[in-house]
Amino acid sequence: MAESAKSVAERAEERLEEVAQNVRERFDRITKGGFADTVKEGRFGDQVDHGVDRARDDERRRKQGGSTG
Repeated sequence: MAESAKSVAERAEERLEEVAQNVRERFDRITKGGFADTVKEGRFGDQVDHGVDRARDDERRRKQGGSTG
């Protein structure tokens, strides 16, 4: 019984490895490897994070005694 459970577990592991490989290949095909490359090239690095700017402005107003709205 234990031997059959071991073989079932091994087959399940092999199938999961195949599924994981297929998912990686499909993801690369869909994104054409471009998303990771785009991030690495810094395409998103120059975008302004307005939430940080707003938080800084709110903090500045609080320190000056004003309302943050």
